[in-house]
Amino acid sequence: MNYSKIVIKIGSNVLATPEGLPDETHINHLVEQIAALREQGIQILLVSSGAVASARGRIRMNSHTDPVTQRQVLAAVGQIQLLQLYNRLFGEKGITIAQVLVTKNDFRDRNHYLNIRNCLMGLLQHQILPIINENDAVSITELMFTDNDELAGLVASMIDADKLLILTNVDGIYTGHPQHPDSQLIPEITPKMNLSRYISAEKSGFGRGGMLTKSNIARKVAQLGIGVHIINGKKTYVLMDLLLENKPVGTYFQPLRRASSIKKRIAHSRDFAKGKVFLNQGAVDAITSNRAASLLPIGITRIEGDFQKGDLVQIYNPDNQLIGLGIAQYSADKAQERIGKNKQRPFVHYDYLFIE
Repeated sequence: MNYSKIVIKIGSNVLATPEGLPDETHINHLVEQIAALREQGIQILLVSSGAVASARGRIRMNSHTDPVTQRQVLAAVGQIQLLQLYNRLFGEKGITIAQVLVTKNDFRDRNHYLNIRNCLMGLLQHQILPIINENDAVSITELMFTDNDELAGLVASMIDADKLLILTNVDGIYTGHPQHPDSQLIPEITPKMNLSRYISAEKSGFGRGGMLTKSNIARKVAQLGIGVHIINGKKTYVLMDLLLENKPVGTYFQPLRRASSIKKRIAHSRDFAKGKVFLNQGAVDAITSNRAASLLPIGITRIEGDFQKGDLVQIYNPDNQLIGLGIAQYSADKAQERIGKNKQRPFVHYDYLFIE
């Protein structure tokens, strides 16, 4: 299969040694593979963790320093070291890199979203390799991504990537703990497969996330029409085997049909919603069916928040479970007047509705 744009997310445990230093030998191996993929005409965007992990072995932190400050200090030091290493290794391959540091707040509205997208697309047009990371030195809890898996999913959706590769230190998703002798690798995951009994919430050694986060992000991105692979980034030539040799590697999340660019933006904007909308079961059944259905006021039971037309709202089922996101077609006041009424124009049109 021919690929045009690939987003590769590399986790901290792939990039750093157990001692908390950059694993230069393995990073160089990854650089060689990425260079080979670019020679095949594949555009690569790299979402790289590792800044904090790469500084742990160099910086001795006061035990009384609060965790947020510790992370900021380590990120500020480690980011320079990691980018210097990337710059040298990619430079030896004749590849120019660019650093793109973001916070979740940079994606808060359409204008900011498009600004970042234009930057990334401009770098690709000039054959420059973007290396993207969360700006941990200035991020605080409420502005942080879950981890870089979430950022990678957003980037893949934003630039309409052909694939998202999530590189970690295990082979993929297993039916049990990866080290248990009875556990088996799950090679492919369909959109309807239930993974809750296979995945624990255990986090990785250096990073903020774990396999639960990775699987949730992978499923969301696959829903938007982008295939996702979770693979072992420590394995030799794993990128070449997957993308150039078409070998079965890791766990693959089957994609649904391609979603519009608007739905892709909505899917990753949950934290910027201005209101909540609660539905009856009939409305839930309608918007979660296979047919295209808008959200009508007759199916709304109550609303929360002071939102305006064009604001993002979260959508909940009768059990108060979040099931989707959408762009309101009129304000909270007008929505309140039309709750439960028939023959009203859609509150959220299908084109602006994303079901999780």
